[in-house]
Amino acid sequence: MTESTTQQRPVMGWDKPELDLSGADWQSSSRGLGDVEIAFVEGFIAMRNGDRPDNPSLIFTPAEWGAFVSGAREGEFDLT
Repeated sequence: MTESTTQQRPVMGWDKPELDLSGADWQSSSRGLGDVEIAFVEGFIAMRNGDRPDNPSLIFTPAEWGAFVSGAREGEFDLT
């Protein structure tokens, strides 16, 4: 499979800084059993796929993170 060399462009209205995640303290979401990792960096929350750490990370403000976690706890993202 050929790797894409296309750079991602910021979404219109993107108001989050480019964070340096190279020294981030990544934590697994499920005691090391899951693929999702999070890190708290400069007042933001970064989330990435632990199996592909070089892929882009999602960046959340504290309010966005709170809404995401609340939705997950309430089953908002469950398939059933």
